[in-house]
Amino acid sequence: MIFQRLIWVSLVVALFVGLVQTGVQQLQAVPIILAAEQFEDQKVEAPAAQPAHAGHEGHAMDEEAEEWAPADGFERTGWTLVANVLHAFSMALLVFAVMGVATWRGTSLRALPLALVIAAAGWLSFYLWPSIGLHAEIPGMDAARLGSRQGWWTLAAASAAGACAVAAGMRSHFRWLIAAALLALPYVVGAPHITGDPLAGFQGEAQTTLRDLGTQFVWATRWVSVSFWALMGMATGLAFQRWLQPALRATFGEAGKLSQMA
Repeated sequence: MIFQRLIWVSLVVALFVGLVQTGVQQLQAVPIILAAEQFEDQKVEAPAAQPAHAGHEGHAMDEEAEEWAPADGFERTGWTLVANVLHAFSMALLVFAVMGVATWRGTSLRALPLALVIAAAGWLSFYLWPSIGLHAEIPGMDAARLGSRQGWWTLAAASAAGACAVAAGMRSHFRWLIAAALLALPYVVGAPHITGDPLAGFQGEAQTTLRDLGTQFVWATRWVSVSFWALMGMATGLAFQRWLQPALRATFGEAGKLSQMA
């Protein structure tokens, strides 16, 4: 009963947040991406040395990688909406799970403030802390190997989430030291970057324009992430109070710790 309600409530929240998020992206980030894509055919690619026997295989892989991509316009926006809803669904489940644990532990915060605090921790973990080491990139920019960046991003997000959990869950005075050590860990390891200018493949006005677009894109993604987590906090807080908290109380009874949260 509770599990089914959790899934449906998370889906409702995801549809609402994903729809709004797609609209925000269309206004903030998409115009910058489209503008940057206009310069991609001006990029001068440095020839990479390949073994002689790898030529046909590499060409086949390139053709396979470019076999399908969503067309600009409605199709691209539609798939963006699907991705945003799925992302919002996973984050809503995560926020509700943390809210349930916090409520079980007897938090004094009401549903909406609690959800906003958890959303702030989500923003720190999944955007702010990784983005300090790896900025958002516009199309055409050179970057380190994708696997290395993904691995470092995962480390930064996990470290920040662990720091938040330690700071909120531990009662020892050492919790701040442990949290600080976790936050420092990914930067001790070091974020993967290429040597040289990531826009070195472009020349003249194209490079100047793309550099400006890159700065705009970093700020646009910041506002997009802030709006996502702020909306996620408000939506999950209200939904938890309206639909999930009564179900938890009905299941576990008013005598438990759940009764402490009004």
